[in-house]
Amino acid sequence: MSTITPLRPPESHPTAHEATEKKAAFGVAQLLEATPGAFRKLHPREMWHNPVMFIVEIGAALTTALAIAEPFIGGSGSSGGTAVPASFTWGIAIWLWLTVLFANLAESVAEGRGKAQADSLRKTRTSTTANRVTGYDPAVDPMAESTPLVALSSADLTLGDVVVVTAGELIPGDGDIVAGIASVDESAITGESAPVVRESGGDRSAVTGGTRVLSDRIVVEITSKPGETFVDRMIALVEGASRQKTPNEIALNILLASLTIVFVIVTLTLNPIAGYAGSQVSLTVLVALLVCLIPTTIGGLLSAIGIAGMDRLVQRNVLAMSGRAVEAAGDVTTLLLDKTGTITYGNRQAAEFIALAGVAPDALRHAAAVSSLADPTPEGKSIVDLAARQGFDRQIAVSGDVVPFTAQTRMSGLDLPDGSQIRKGAGSSIIAWVESSAALSSTVRSELDAHVERVSNAGGTPLVVASADATGVARVLGVIYLKDVVKEGITERFAELRAMGIRTVMVTGDNPLTAAAIAAEAGVDDFLAEATPEQKLALIKREQDGGNLVAMTGDGTNDAPALAQADVGVAMNTGTSAAKEAGNMVDLDSDPTKLIDIVRIGKQLLITRGALTTFSIANDVAKYFAIIPAMFAGVFPGLQVLNIMQLHSPSSAILSAVIFNAVIIIVLIPLALRGVKYRPLSASRILSRNLLLYGVGGVIAPFVGIKIVDLIVTLIPGF
Repeated sequence: MSTITPLRPPESHPTAHEATEKKAAFGVAQLLEATPGAFRKLHPREMWHNPVMFIVEIGAALTTALAIAEPFIGGSGSSGGTAVPASFTWGIAIWLWLTVLFANLAESVAEGRGKAQADSLRKTRTSTTANRVTGYDPAVDPMAESTPLVALSSADLTLGDVVVVTAGELIPGDGDIVAGIASVDESAITGESAPVVRESGGDRSAVTGGTRVLSDRIVVEITSKPGETFVDRMIALVEGASRQKTPNEIALNILLASLTIVFVIVTLTLNPIAGYAGSQVSLTVLVALLVCLIPTTIGGLLSAIGIAGMDRLVQRNVLAMSGRAVEAAGDVTTLLLDKTGTITYGNRQAAEFIALAGVAPDALRHAAAVSSLADPTPEGKSIVDLAARQGFDRQIAVSGDVVPFTAQTRMSGLDLPDGSQIRKGAGSSIIAWVESSAALSSTVRSELDAHVERVSNAGGTPLVVASADATGVARVLGVIYLKDVVKEGITERFAELRAMGIRTVMVTGDNPLTAAAIAAEAGVDDFLAEATPEQKLALIKREQDGGNLVAMTGDGTNDAPALAQADVGVAMNTGTSAAKEAGNMVDLDSDPTKLIDIVRIGKQLLITRGALTTFSIANDVAKYFAIIPAMFAGVFPGLQVLNIMQLHSPSSAILSAVIFNAVIIIVLIPLALRGVKYRPLSASRILSRNLLLYGVGGVIAPFVGIKIVDLIVTLIPGF
């Protein structure tokens, strides 16, 4: 008899996208690759979508024109009554163009990070030959073995066409299997090398165009139009071509545009004020002041932050249908999770042998293990594993006739050559089998009922074991406690979610008693037992009516209504087309636990945006101290007291501020792409942390940076 290997929970191992996360946010190669795109984005048609940087570009064009015209029309003015060097206007113009270019570079690098995956996906979209069925009749010829086939290009397929795909062929388009079962290689889409089984009539009937059938023959009904396949949408999304701004991002853009308008008005009033004091401020200096006043840092990085958020999901093999879904994930307050496969491993495992009074524990253990040696189910293997850990020799040679489990008998076992028998199964079935030879005493029955009830109350499944001697007289030996094993570390993850302010709800088809036990062990906040599609939908609506944002996972057609209703609906790639269409995210790995990671990515996106906005506004403070005294110290000597950085001259102060304003954008690109590290803290603590780190840091960094640049600028002749 072959040795039965222990049943082990799935091991976590680094994936390709997790390895990618460990790489540097960006390097020289990525910068060089993104540079042409950054120059293309200088076109006003592209720039006007970002009002802040569009103003900077106008200022760059204006100062460039002034620099070209100065030799012909003379100097364009002074700074605070002090003449500026001839190279000053050119210096400002060049660094303003660099400011715009660096902002475009941030967006271009973010978009470029998805190109490699898009190129890989594009290869799967290549036109293939499709065998379309003419006059398909599932009642007459379900496998289309005798129905005529027409060969045509996959590009010519339309919605509702039926095709036949056999071993070795590529599936020509997205669809549902209407007949047959096959092993399919989906590595081009999911990155997983192991093939998966797809079959008709269930929740694993959906197939993706560009994947390859490895065995058997399937009949597929096409569910997508040309150019609108799942792969087409993935390519567009990972390249950023169809990324739309989220409501939060739009609101922030409006705020930045409003601040820009306010500072434009403020800047326009400065020259009249200076004129009243008997001085004049050059147009170049006014442009420099405006650029340093408006929130250019966040304006230059905002788009890159949004693209990078979606890219982090792509790296984890999650396709977000819109940036809105990623952002909503960051605001989720209620999380619905399936029990099986998400909270528990899904296979019940033996946890304890409970012998009845008068039965030696070794006898129960031996009987349970012997009857399970030929049991191929995960439960049977776990019984042998538990017995082996307690001293049973799993190499023991046992002969006899195996009695398989059936839905009618609800028990299995072994008939030994000496005429004795062993049975294990549901309590009522085993009791009926034992009582067919001799009645159970009330004492034994009472003790057995107590053990069965204890196991059931603990959320487990009681499996009763009995044996009969060669004369046919049977007796109950005891109970095997089978339990759903909660995944390692899941309790800690739920504690993290609770610290984030997220309420977790376990959804299961189990009875309330079992559900309550698993929920208590896993550490979820609530549970929904004996859940139906209608109950899931009703629960989501109740949560939303209470002001909560809800996330859930699903893979079946019966999950579609709830996925569509949820604010973040994550459909499994192995699920039906209805589920994938209803959700606003698709998990290509079909791992329900990834919902927790999606929430973390969403929160990281929001925190990164908030942190860099705080930094951007805070670092303007230091720039005020650099430019305002430089502009007016000559007219109002009292303002010299504000020159706390002791900058060399008005012109060097203004140029240093503009240079720092440009350089800080490119310095922050890695942070915008990588995201601010998220920690599960309360909203008030996160706000305090951001204000301390990025608020105070945003004030201090420019003071240091502008002073260093000023020291370098003063080395240039003429400054």
